[in-house]
Amino acid sequence: MNSTRPPVLVVGAGPAGLVAALTLLQNGIPVRIIDKDPNPRIGQRGPGIWPRSFELFNFLNVPEVNELAKPFPTIRSYKHGTMEFATESLTTQHVEPTPTIPFHVPKLIGQQLLDVILRRHLEKFSCSVEMGTELRSFEQSDEGVTAVLSKSGILETFNTKWMIGADGARGIVRKQLGLTFLGETRDDIRMVMGDIRLHGVGLDREYWHRFGTFKRGVSLRPTDEIGEDGWQFVIIDNDLDTTKVAQSEELIFEIIASAIPTEITFKKLVWVSEFSVSYLVAWMRFQCSFVYFRANIRMVNKFSEGRVFVAGDAAHVHSPTGGQGLNSSIQDAFNLGWKLALVEKGLADKSLLETYNAERLPVISEMLEMTTTILHQALKTDSMTAARTPILFMLGINYRFSDIVLDEFAIPGKPINAYGVLDEEHLEAGDRAPDAPNLVQVGAGESDVKTLFSLYRPWYHTVLVFAPSHADAAPILGALEAYDTSVVRSAVVLPSSASVTPVASPADFGFVDREGYACSAYTVEAGQTRVFVIRPDGVIGAIVHGTEGVKKYFSGIFLDV
Repeated sequence: MNSTRPPVLVVGAGPAGLVAALTLLQNGIPVRIIDKDPNPRIGQRGPGIWPRSFELFNFLNVPEVNELAKPFPTIRSYKHGTMEFATESLTTQHVEPTPTIPFHVPKLIGQQLLDVILRRHLEKFSCSVEMGTELRSFEQSDEGVTAVLSKSGILETFNTKWMIGADGARGIVRKQLGLTFLGETRDDIRMVMGDIRLHGVGLDREYWHRFGTFKRGVSLRPTDEIGEDGWQFVIIDNDLDTTKVAQSEELIFEIIASAIPTEITFKKLVWVSEFSVSYLVAWMRFQCSFVYFRANIRMVNKFSEGRVFVAGDAAHVHSPTGGQGLNSSIQDAFNLGWKLALVEKGLADKSLLETYNAERLPVISEMLEMTTTILHQALKTDSMTAARTPILFMLGINYRFSDIVLDEFAIPGKPINAYGVLDEEHLEAGDRAPDAPNLVQVGAGESDVKTLFSLYRPWYHTVLVFAPSHADAAPILGALEAYDTSVVRSAVVLPSSASVTPVASPADFGFVDREGYACSAYTVEAGQTRVFVIRPDGVIGAIVHGTEGVKKYFSGIFLDV
């Protein structure tokens, strides 16, 4: 540790904690991140990554996630007791690519590999996860947080300004904060899931194989992350003694062999977990590769108390149907990270942090309702058809209801629908900011072409000024000079008819929308001047007419200029 104490302690180094730490580090905020496990977690765990999360990793400049993740394979279901397949179905709904959605394909990447990727990016900022370091207790005051940590039996008192609890559903942070964790405990269906190496005659690695039913059966998904003969398996049986099975490699091999009518050669059981749907809560660890879970559908009543926050499984747990858990967790962390960075820099008031709770609580509440509905339908119909909905892509998640977004064009009084389906024909403040390709940079030549997503970063508010000419944008750009250039930057977007000849302009970027993608995505008509303020998390913070609207929006974010 450096003698200078980092102002933020992140407890838990799963995806939520790692994204929180990386967001803060990219904002120039030093972080200390700890995890009580002595070694990094193994196992595929929840591998599904949805398009909105790929956008998040793009903003964080972590391209490896998209590059290394694999598309969902087609599910092949078999006739009972045979290797004759009955049906083939897509795991997710097919969505055609559009210019506004560069990451339109859901993919799979094991959590073990995802964690490795994120830790490597932390190391670029001379930050590494302190494994085997446990939070024992903490106290907080108006000035900061005092945490008692333990490593190798040695206690340490660590003083910091803020603490983020990403330590899972059984973690200490939420409990000591006294947050409620209301919901239900269920035992609808029992599963054993894990990673295994095996060879089965006739098991084509192009497919996700399913034998039996949603209520009782075995599935195998090929994954080269485990090995060229690697699979993620799921055993489902409500009558199963899952604790007994999860502790026995022999029983697991026996159940898989009895369910799949072909010759199977087992190589190795890599990792296994046992749980009951509807959600996973770790309750004990058995050796290094066995984890046990029990089921709940729960969420906190609030995401923070004072200077301490919770994110991810520490705040909400639910059915794995829909694959929203990990994705929601890292989006919690991203929402919190940029806000905490502005407060720590002294650029925003602490009241900005209250919007973390105000924005994420409705989103998570609707997510729990949706994933539970999918579970009910799957149990009733023995089908996961309900899970093939574009809602799961998470592109329609919005904060239109938030107190810190401003829309001078929206119709007030509409109901909250935080988990909506993306509507590319209608755009409001609080929505996901769309991408737009083929922007020609003014003064840079025809070859220098950018996308809007290449501008959005976790440490900037990006002000997009759509205007007929640079002269029309000038008053708005002049108003932006009052704001710190390390956290606010501007881009003028001109219509396709404009010239790319260099002109004097205070804008950080000038673009000609040569193909019209940007104007179409942001619903700007010819001849209009309209301003969009894109938050550091890729959400539209404001849609306004001009200078006064920009000032009004930033007055809700920054301290008085």
